[in-house]
Amino acid sequence: MDLKRIIKHLLAPQWIANRAFPKATLVAIENAVRESEGRHSGEIRFAVEAGLNLWLLLHGRTPRNRAIEMFSQLRVWDTEHNSGVLIYVQLVDHCIEVIADRGINNKVKPREWEAICLRMEAAFRDGRYEEGVLAGIREITALLARHFPPGETNRDELPDSPVVL
Repeated sequence: MDLKRIIKHLLAPQWIANRAFPKATLVAIENAVRESEGRHSGEIRFAVEAGLNLWLLLHGRTPRNRAIEMFSQLRVWDTEHNSGVLIYVQLVDHCIEVIADRGINNKVKPREWEAICLRMEAAFRDGRYEEGVLAGIREITALLARHFPPGETNRDELPDSPVVL
């Protein structure tokens, strides 16, 4: 158990998520997701979390594990073509995870997701949260458009709005 990590999470106020991702940034992310989904048959969700609660920390929840948990809770897996993608940002741990459904993971290599996360993290280190997320969405859009072109009926299966946990 990492006591330093637990203390950092417990002392992190929820407003740090709102500071990094104010209303205008959340609207820009929602618009980018909506625009993106017109170019492919995938679905993108964005979730940001300031700090984890004590129960999650005591049970050793890593950012990756939490992202997988949120992938399930937000039902990103529940798309017709198994083409959902979650961008999960954990602010206290300074971590970004991209979780993709099995339909996408059969076509996109893990190193491609990792590269997108690293570029987003670099932007975040400079305080460019909105720019980093929008660039990440553009890169994910390019991957999805290549592997999952829009069908005749390209319905919106998941909400486009970002989730602040």
